[in-house]
Amino acid sequence: MKTTTRRQFLLGSTAWAATHALRAADAPKLKAAIIGHTGAGDYGHGIERIFAGLPNVSVVAVADPNDAGRAKAKAACGAARDYADYSAMLGKEKPDLVAIGPRWATEHHAMSMAALEAGAHLYLEKPFTITLAEADDIVQLAKGKQRRVAVAHVTRMAPAVLRLEKALREGLIGDVLEIHTVGKMGSRAGGQDMMVLGLHVFDLARLFGGEVQWCQARMRHQGKVPTIADAKESPSDKVGPVVGDDIFASFAMDSGVNVTFRSRVGLEKAAGPFGMEIIGTRGIVRLNSGFAPGISLLKEPNRAATTRAENWQDWTGGVDPATETTYEGLTGYDASHRRVVRDWLNAIDEKREPLGSGERAMKAIEMAHGVFQAGITGARVEFPLVKRTHPLVA
Repeated sequence: MKTTTRRQFLLGSTAWAATHALRAADAPKLKAAIIGHTGAGDYGHGIERIFAGLPNVSVVAVADPNDAGRAKAKAACGAARDYADYSAMLGKEKPDLVAIGPRWATEHHAMSMAALEAGAHLYLEKPFTITLAEADDIVQLAKGKQRRVAVAHVTRMAPAVLRLEKALREGLIGDVLEIHTVGKMGSRAGGQDMMVLGLHVFDLARLFGGEVQWCQARMRHQGKVPTIADAKESPSDKVGPVVGDDIFASFAMDSGVNVTFRSRVGLEKAAGPFGMEIIGTRGIVRLNSGFAPGISLLKEPNRAATTRAENWQDWTGGVDPATETTYEGLTGYDASHRRVVRDWLNAIDEKREPLGSGERAMKAIEMAHGVFQAGITGARVEFPLVKRTHPLVA
């Protein structure tokens, strides 16, 4: 197998960046608009700032029905104009790019369809949509209009995750056999945790493990098997109906990899950090999820060992960990969004799907909805799901 030295990788990355910089310098500025809703999901994790400092993008307007929130967002993004109604903004401004900010997904479908009809490419805060039918609508309309949709599954684009995906393919831990994922749990353990944060680990499970064939799930709500009547919308995270404070699910992937997910009240400390363990024939990788994920490696584990603490090692793929949290002078969520935005803009230029595409975001929601369906019915659920409306709505 041909190997690439770190110097060659850096030289190649520099050439790629220079090529895109030249293209950006020659291209006309893209008009960008931002849609938020203060008090109903706001602007997610800083969506109003995603275009800041991009030389080939001009933020022409922001829309928000809340006067105070709109004024604050306009100042933050440097928009030239502001609107109370996003439909009016789209009709008048006709932007090339639209960022849809609310963390609540209740308006994502309507906002996305209106922006696509206006001819814009889309960037959305997660979760993508409430139902799979809504996601299908957006993906299909985007394909018909040749628009690119990216969703802020920022962990997928973290440099360490991209390096890990390549290293796993090259045999870092031998053949990958199992992936065990856990939610963040805490006060949101169960269905709410799965829909708010579990989508990140589902997205990564597909990245490392392939497509889902079927799933089974055991679900409990206050010690009993839940029914659809037990499902409720969370007042803090409007992501559709959720149910259960105890979820254990297993997925069969087309690659032969087995994937599990668990989120249960009381399990938070014993389960460890939100993320996953990837188990191979020659080792284990632990990935603690987040916009700057931590990754550790256990090579050739000894089954007879009474402790493994001394064997785990930080894994960076040969890159200084200090570079993981900064990008183009940005830090935190601003840096993690910028990585996804850069890939989105390049995807528009190159006429390809973004790495964090709407279709991939839909498939993460499909995994969660498969768990709800399997947990309620007690039956094995085949993928892709036939039921595209919400599984917790009769």
